[in-house]
Parts: sequence; C-alpha cells; structure tokens
Amino acid sequence: MPTRDTAWPAGTPCWIDYGASDLDAAKEFYAELLAWRYTGGEAEFGGYLNAEKDGRQVAGLGPRMDEAGQPGWTTYFATDDADASVARIRKAGGTVLVEPMEIGPMGRMVVALDPQGSLFGLWQAGQHTGVQRFNEPGSLVWNEAAVGDTDAAQTFYSAVFGFEWDPMEGMAPYATFRTGDRPLGGLGAVQPGLPTGWTVCFAVESTDGAVATVESRGGKVLHPAEDTEFGRFAVVEDPWGGSFSVME
Repeated sequence: MPTRDTAWPAGTPCWIDYGASDLDAAKEFYAELLAWRYTGGEAEFGGYLNAEKDGRQVAGLGPRMDEAGQPGWTTYFATDDADASVARIRKAGGTVLVEPMEIGPMGRMVVALDPQGSLFGLWQAGQHTGVQRFNEPGSLVWNEAAVGDTDAAQTFYSAVFGFEWDPMEGMAPYATFRTGDRPLGGLGAVQPGLPTGWTVCFAVESTDGAVATVESRGGKVLHPAEDTEFGRFAVVEDPWGGSFSVME
C-alpha cells in the first residue's frame, strides 16, 4: 500500500482538489465512486474537505473559488519556495491567479495559468503534506496535460520545475516528465472530444464498474473503457462537467 507522510519533492504532482458547484452532491458522488470518507469542512477553511481512503488523505473538495467557473479538478505541484516558483512562472510567460496564500499552518497555495491557459496550482507543504495514499484503488495514480502546443508547454514547465522529458514510443507527441529517474506525469496533444489542460486519473478496482457508477449518477463517458499496456482505462465526466480518468 503506497503511502507518504512527508512533503513531496519539488515538481511532483502532490495534491489534487475539486472545486464544486454543489459540494454536498459532489461528496456523495465521489464517495460512492471511490469509497471516500471526509474530514474537515471547518468554516475557517471555507468548508474545505479532505477526502480519505483507509484513513489517509487522497484529495480535497471545496466550493469553487470562482463561482462563474467550471467545476473540476486542479493538479498542484510541490514547491519548496512558493515565491521563487511564482517568479519563474511569470518569467516563463505564465499568469498567477492566486498569489502565495497562507492556509493557516497547513501550507502555502498558489494558483496559476500556463501560457496556453492551462490551470495548475503549487503547494508548499506545512502540516498538510499532500497526498498520503496513492497508486491504489480510490487514490491518484497519474496526472497529465493535453495542450495545443506541446513543445511550448515542455519549455514552460521545464523552466518552472526543471522537468526532463521522455517521449513515449509510438505515442508522439506524448511524453512523460521527471525531475529524477521516475516519471511524474505526462503531457500530450489535445484530442477531439477529450479534456484539455491538466487532468487527474484515479486507480479503481474495476474500470467498467466505475464507468457504470458514473453513468448511473448522471455523468458521461468521454472515452469508452479500453485495454492498454498500462491497464484498462476510461475518461469520464461527473454530473457537473468535471472530467477525470479511471484506470484499473
């Protein structure tokens, strides 16, 4: 059971959260789909919840910060110095939407856009170190982005996080990124009918079962379940338009 209780290395996708239009309904949907339980919700943190699997935090849910925005998932990258990361984002042509913000003793948060408009966040850990359980059913297994200009995106994220890129054979222009010797996520071209920008993938015990649950609760299938060399995979959308993937 892969777990971690300390801060993630800089550049690692370390946390994900969901901005909900109907927080109670979203809680119920993801609890049924991924067997989550919730802690938190205090008013001082805006009702923000930690989703847990087997007692370890795996994701966050809260009200949308931008009430006019689309409900959906945000990927946060670990940083040791939020201010320095913000400076690199601006220098590389990105836009900072939320300046480094203290979240009590939990840590510091930033929200930004890359030059192509893809939303992402930064997390400088305090007491909240990010994802504690991963790569098993009900938890995060992968983060990737779909962009219009893959070369430009690689240049931007390398400047901000120091990523190195490894093309995937037979999947050009898709490439994985890393800061050491382990792939941390992927980046590829926009595909018709599929989500753009950063998306999250959850491990599940049964992809077909997860797809059936999504559809039964009013969600949609954007890419039908199919077998790949990495596992059985599908892209879905929750009832409020938030997209994500599932992988068995």
